Amino acid sequence: MTKNEKKKVMIVDDAQFTRNMLKNIINKIEQIEVIGEASNGVEAISLYKKLNPDLVTMDLVMPEKGGIEATEEILKINSKAMIVVVSALGQEALVLEAAKKGAKDFIQKPFKTEQIIEVIDRILKNKPAEKK
Repeated sequence: MTKNEKKKVMIVDDAQFTRNMLKNIINKIEQIEVIGEASNGVEAISLYKKLNPDLVTMDLVMPEKGGIEATEEILKINSKAMIVVVSALGQEALVLEAAKKGAKDFIQKPFKTEQIIEVIDRILKNKPAEKK
């Protein structure tokens, strides 16, 4: 892997507005780029297979297939998938369930730019060092 290879992020949210906001924030982080967007869990799973991103931001409440089911499916495809739940206040039970299913972190809506950058940066850049 080259030093300047970017980490790839996929955004999953049924609201275009939220996807745009996340994309604008994430694209500001050095060495990280948004490579795909999905508006529901079904799209998220097929896009994940195609793009194999380093990290997925996952909304929980979406049409067709919600974030928890999508998280489960993606982790079946790749058990090391990095999934960060991005969800509104009042969905604590869903967030806990997503964490049990394997989500790595949680960002609450409405989110702050710094919060997104901090979580994504930490998860993508502090992956355990590979054995030499």
